[in-house]
Amino acid sequence: MKVTNSSTERRTASEYQSGSIFRGCSVESGAVVPMAPSKLNYRISVLTFFAKAHPNDECCGTNGLPLTPNSIGIFGRAQLLKSDALRHENLCTYLDAIRGKHERTIIVQEYVGCPLSETFIGENNKQETLLRIGYQVLSALAHLNQCGLVCRNLDPSNVMVSRDFSVKLYNYGLYHMTCGGRYVSFPIGNVRYLAPEVLLGSRENVKSDVWSLGIVLAELALGCTLWESLKLSQIMRKVLSLVNTQNVFEKIAREHNRLEVYEAMDAGLRRIVEECLTISPRKRPLAKEALDDPVFDFVRLCSSPTADSSGLTLVEKHLSLSQIYYLWQLAGGDVQQELKKEGLIKSEAPILSLPNLVMLNGKSISPPKSQSFLHDNRIIFLNFNTLLERLSAIPEEDYLPLIYNTDAYLESPIFKTELPLVIRERDMIYQFHRIVLLNTLLQGYPYTHDLLRSFAAKDIPPLFRGQVWACLLGVVENGMYERLDKCSPTHTDRQIEVDIPRCHQYNELLSAPEGHAKLKRLLKAWVSAHPQYVYWQGLDSLTAPFLYLNFNNEERAFLSLYKFIPKYLHLFFLKDNSSIIKEYLVKFFQLIFFHEPALAKHLHGINFIPELYAIPWFLTMFSHVFPLHKIFHLWDKLILGDNSYPLFIGIAILKQLKSTLLKSGFNECILLFSDLPDIVIESCVNDSETMYQFTPKSITYRKYALHEEGPEEFDLNYTEDDLREVQAELHPRISVYDLIRLLRDRPASTAILDIRSSLDYRKVAIENSINIPFSSVSLKEPRLDALNVPRLEAYLRRQPVITIIVSVSHENAMLFAKFLVDSDVPYVAVLHRGFEAIYRTDDKLILQTFDYINTLAKHLTPIASFTE
Repeated sequence: MKVTNSSTERRTASEYQSGSIFRGCSVESGAVVPMAPSKLNYRISVLTFFAKAHPNDECCGTNGLPLTPNSIGIFGRAQLLKSDALRHENLCTYLDAIRGKHERTIIVQEYVGCPLSETFIGENNKQETLLRIGYQVLSALAHLNQCGLVCRNLDPSNVMVSRDFSVKLYNYGLYHMTCGGRYVSFPIGNVRYLAPEVLLGSRENVKSDVWSLGIVLAELALGCTLWESLKLSQIMRKVLSLVNTQNVFEKIAREHNRLEVYEAMDAGLRRIVEECLTISPRKRPLAKEALDDPVFDFVRLCSSPTADSSGLTLVEKHLSLSQIYYLWQLAGGDVQQELKKEGLIKSEAPILSLPNLVMLNGKSISPPKSQSFLHDNRIIFLNFNTLLERLSAIPEEDYLPLIYNTDAYLESPIFKTELPLVIRERDMIYQFHRIVLLNTLLQGYPYTHDLLRSFAAKDIPPLFRGQVWACLLGVVENGMYERLDKCSPTHTDRQIEVDIPRCHQYNELLSAPEGHAKLKRLLKAWVSAHPQYVYWQGLDSLTAPFLYLNFNNEERAFLSLYKFIPKYLHLFFLKDNSSIIKEYLVKFFQLIFFHEPALAKHLHGINFIPELYAIPWFLTMFSHVFPLHKIFHLWDKLILGDNSYPLFIGIAILKQLKSTLLKSGFNECILLFSDLPDIVIESCVNDSETMYQFTPKSITYRKYALHEEGPEEFDLNYTEDDLREVQAELHPRISVYDLIRLLRDRPASTAILDIRSSLDYRKVAIENSINIPFSSVSLKEPRLDALNVPRLEAYLRRQPVITIIVSVSHENAMLFAKFLVDSDVPYVAVLHRGFEAIYRTDDKLILQTFDYINTLAKHLTPIASFTE
């Protein structure tokens, strides 16, 4: 394998033996002396290849949809290689898979030590060293088999050896990600090391890798490369000629004039190589079985060498390799640009690839494919100097944050910034501190749930978004997903099969066959876990964000969905959900009247009701109408809010479209929402957060929402009759509890309009309320000055003021609320159950019961006072 890098010199076997290839060390009189590293000790490599293009006459599959490009199939399958399940001390870590132009695939992975093909082992304790190498390779293979994978690419160039002969397999995922080589036009694996059954067409035999290891060990033990001077076809015949051989290792030794070496070999090493080179796959041991051979007892008894951290940079000490790679990208690193610098990506004029002739049947005659599309096994290494320079000023204590007080920490200069979220997400230094912080809190979950919630309210690092969402939703992985039936056919399978190929197919992960399979399993699991519900179209869009963020952890994706739906979509998936949807949309329209009265009047006037446009919004929590990258920022805030938060997102969307909607009639509005214009998500997030914080909770009350606690005496609690009344109203109701809270906490932004008679008002009233007897109001002229109350308009418009109407007649209160809204007064609500809700039989107000007020205030002195 050729290794290229402008900053990397080629290494020789003598350099490896002397130890001079190890960065961060110097060799003085045979001893290794650590030095302060100027760059990362661990390298990250990049290699690239092309996927096989579909033939021109195969543009559609059996379902009539366009065929998925093979590069997308590779991209989807490569995600498993990045999962935590594949982390193992003898496997190099996969960090990224990138899909480029023209079916190009780029793979980024850890590169440790030196290839075995370039390693000088020496004669001292050679056989013991080979057994150590063999044991570690078998450990890696056994772990791959446990995860359902085979290597099929095992040869000396992909066995990485460190100076202490610690071994890691490299490029072991190529066979898996290319679906056994089906997605590429080049063969996978070195013929010299492939098992006979592989050459005969076997694909899924996990024991084939054991044969490959046997060939590698045989070469090392005999001290020669097998069949070095033979051509490829001759090597294949040689391997297949071994099929009728009783002792393959001995025959190989005789062919290469190494019989004396074979006979002088330690019996244990010879036996393990012979077992690995057993012709019959049935008699050949599995990797995990070979590990139990007594010859490896001395390896098992030896404790693993403790990693020396003295020569590591602070970045390596405290951050994982995937986090380092992520920060490198934020610091300006671009993998494709690095490949272009090294000549592995060559730009050519598109005109050179145009077909010379296109026939009527669709076939084309094109010029020969460029040489740049051929498989190239060169590797380059990423340069991390820029990242280290930018992090060099950060002290070590910042890598280990001590969180004493959430507010104080968030007020630090690091996080106290007003930069837009999209900029903060690309700021490497800012994201470094967020990653270090959230990583600490995630390790302490569930005990750090409250702290996580406080810090997530600022923003959520994209690298941890899936985990943080799960924590905020209270997810604790418990094996539930594994126990659910995700395979048995159900009556919903047909609809699921139709929906999945249409769900966010612009996204490379979700459009991959692997993404389709995972999404189907998640949907079937949810249906299986909820027999009381039915599958509604839109559930696939609702599941997609959780799958995308937890692609390698289906259980976390499922449990996040499992917790999310009851919180925000309680009872939405009943077979008959009409009453639930109706209540939700009525509340939505009432909130539009509350926050945007002018817009609400216009929409109501042209009969453009929420049923015509908002059902897909709320049934999918906007995941159907927005692309995924916009959903993430929206849901960051939504998951921190309660079940009413989606309503404010809907109003925030309407606010951005307000100027257009006010000029549009019914037909124009229909066309506008059929192809929703581009929405500025950051404005949407900020507006929804502002409205959510400003609006009293009872105004958003819904009977069919999931209530974790029962209503208290002065909360809203609708009866069925109340519900029918509410669903015919355009203006929201507010509870006595929220009335008290507003008078206590926000008296300056609360206006009480008492529309009882003057006699009743003089008898008993809320202090500072304004009496406007309903009998004196003319509803024909929707103007505030028609009420003949001095400075009323200035009073209601001096700042955002919540206007609460108090009356003994609910009908009169609603008519007066309509009058105010027609006068363009925002934030109008009606006191639930009217004045009777706060009036006692002894001519006193409930609001005067200070014991109750103090209970609400949690021992704080009430701001407001009341008088009779």
